[in-house]
Amino acid sequence: MTSDDLSARRANSFGAHAKAYAEHRPDYPGSAVRWALEPLGEGRHRVLDLGAGTGKLTGVLVAQGHQVTAVEPDEAMLSELVRRHGGVRALPGSAERIPVPDGTVDAVLVGQAFHWFDPARAFPEIARVLRPGGVLAALWNMSDETVPWVAEFDKVAGTSVREQHVALELMPAHELFVEAADATFSHVQRRTSESLVATVGTHSHTLVVSAEERAEVLERMLTWLRTNPETATGEFDFPLRTAVHRSRRV
Repeated sequence: MTSDDLSARRANSFGAHAKAYAEHRPDYPGSAVRWALEPLGEGRHRVLDLGAGTGKLTGVLVAQGHQVTAVEPDEAMLSELVRRHGGVRALPGSAERIPVPDGTVDAVLVGQAFHWFDPARAFPEIARVLRPGGVLAALWNMSDETVPWVAEFDKVAGTSVREQHVALELMPAHELFVEAADATFSHVQRRTSESLVATVGTHSHTLVVSAEERAEVLERMLTWLRTNPETATGEFDFPLRTAVHRSRRV
């Protein structure tokens, strides 16, 4: 299997697990979203959540009072988003074909999805729907590996696919976008051993491996968490870092 084939499989692996994704994936810190939109100033903005999944980022944007349009290519993920955020305008579409008129949004935000886009097609399409001076921002939640037990757990959680394929975690530069800036925010997700294993079970590298390997890695994680002092009993905070890259449309 080529790296492109593997990437496509990973990108398309979430829909069958949409309910678990919505239940177990973390949201985004409000401070990270506010920083992403900071160049627009105060007020209610027209924000496109692109590659919206089940609405993890959508929910934060709605809570901050913005007018949100969610665009997602996977039917099952979009249905779960609608079930949880029924008042939001939700449309089938992709980064390469956004079903929104030219220049009609103030910001395009992308949560945990930009590395699945085709940049050569996505950047011009995103620029098309943004007004001049509008914001493009990508956010990624990542384990905080500066915490020793988290770094060790991430090693335990590895699969053969993650060894072979490292997702691009940075948004490349593009001539249509300027004033690039980056920031990182602390975040946590309240978990138990079982729910943290379920969270990792929604990651693409665990979804595309064989059933045998998936079962083995999930059991390995659970065993480790139940014997690790920080996670062995009851609920605990799982430390995360939320990286944000933003730029503005010329």
